Amino acid sequence: MTSPSATYATEPRSDVHRSAGSSSSAVSWVAIFAGAAAAAALSLILLLLGTGLGLSSLSPWAREGVSAKTLGIGTVLWVTFMQLAASALGGYIAGRLRTKWVDLRRDEVVFRDTAHGFLTWAVATLLTAALLTSTVSSIISGGVQAGAQVAGGAASTAASAAAATETSAGATAAKSDSGPVGYLVDSLFRGPMGSRAPSSPEQATPEVTRIFTNAIATGKLPEEDARYAAQLVAQRSGLPEAEAEKRVNETFNQIQTKVKEAETKASEAADAARKASAVAALFLFLSLLIGAFVAGYSATIGGRHRDD
Repeated sequence: MTSPSATYATEPRSDVHRSAGSSSSAVSWVAIFAGAAAAAALSLILLLLGTGLGLSSLSPWAREGVSAKTLGIGTVLWVTFMQLAASALGGYIAGRLRTKWVDLRRDEVVFRDTAHGFLTWAVATLLTAALLTSTVSSIISGGVQAGAQVAGGAASTAASAAAATETSAGATAAKSDSGPVGYLVDSLFRGPMGSRAPSSPEQATPEVTRIFTNAIATGKLPEEDARYAAQLVAQRSGLPEAEAEKRVNETFNQIQTKVKEAETKASEAADAARKASAVAALFLFLSLLIGAFVAGYSATIGGRHRDD
C-alpha cells in the first residue's frame, strides 16, 4: 500500500512549469563567448582592411594622395563602423545561440537578451584591447607626451637646435663635451682677456659652438664670451677683432631666431598632437558606447529569432 507521502513525492505539482533551460543558469556563457569571438575576429579583419585602405591612400609625392585631415576623418568613421559591425554581429550570435527560455515573461526575456549582448560586447572589447593594447597605449602616451612638450618644449627644443647646430658645424668633440660641462671645461684653457690663444680649426669650431649652445640655454651671449669668440674668428678669418665681434653677435642673433622659430613650430605641433589625441579618445569612447547599445539590441533580435 502506498503511503500519502510517497504519492505526494511522485506526483508532479500542477503549478510548476518546467521548460528547457529552467534549471540552468540565466547566463549562457557559451553563447556569450561565441559572440565575443565572432566580434573580435570581425574587428581584426576590419582593422586590417582599414589599415590597408589607409596606407594605399597615402603618397610620398606632393599633391598626391589624401590630406591628413581627410585621413583623420576617414579613420574615425572607419573605427566607428568597425565597432558597430562587430557589436551587431557578436550580439546577434549571442542572442541566437542562447538557451531558449519558455517559462519567462516577455520583458524578462528581453532583459536577459540585452544583458547577453552587453556581456558579449564587454568580453569582445576586453579581448580586442588585450590584442591591440599597443595601439591604445600609443594614442594615450602620444597625448601625454604632447602635453609635456607643450609645457616644457622650450628647453628641449633649444637643446635639440643647439645640438643640430653643433653637428652642422662639423664638430668632432665627444657628445659629453657639447653641453654645459664642455663649455666650462673650455673656459679653463682660456688665456687672459685680450690675448689670442693658439687654436686649430678643429678646436675652434666646436668651442665656438659650445659657447653659442650655452648662450642659447641662458638666453644671452655674455660680453666676455663674445670677445673670446671674436678672437677665435679673427684668428681663423684674418678680420679685425671689432668686425669679428660684430659677426659673432649677428650670427648668434640669427641662431637664436632660428631656435625660437623651431621652438614655436615644435610647440604648435605638440599642441596639435595633443588635441588630436583628445579627439581620438573621445570618438573612441563614443564608438564603444554606441557599440554596447547595438550589441544589446542585436542580442534581443537574435533571441527573438531563436524563440520564433
